[in-house]
Amino acid sequence: MSENSPHADAHSAASKGTSLPVSRVKLIMKSSPDVSSINQDALFLTTKATELFVQYLALSSFNGGSGKETHSLSYSDLACTAEQTDTLQFLTDILPKKIFARDYLKSLEQIQEEKDADD
Repeated sequence: MSENSPHADAHSAASKGTSLPVSRVKLIMKSSPDVSSINQDALFLTTKATELFVQYLALSSFNGGSGKETHSLSYSDLACTAEQTDTLQFLTDILPKKIFARDYLKSLEQIQEEKDADD
């Protein structure tokens, strides 16, 4: 495909105003069985919206977590923000709080003991 084709022009125009790779966003969008074709404007807007969402999540996590003190952003900051912010509750399955294996096993034992006591 030559650089002068309309497709190449639309692709380069779409990727000029974005930080995320437009081709990767398109690949993710096409992975849905409901998507057959993707308009270049829709691709650009989805890419831009994704960037803004990631920026919002990162800034909220940084400001609400230990980021200001340590000048870093950690997984636990992201997980706490997802859990504490109503509009980000849908991320709690994707960003669960980390738990030590010993704590998880202890909670499983407690659940089993409660089940045995109820039976």
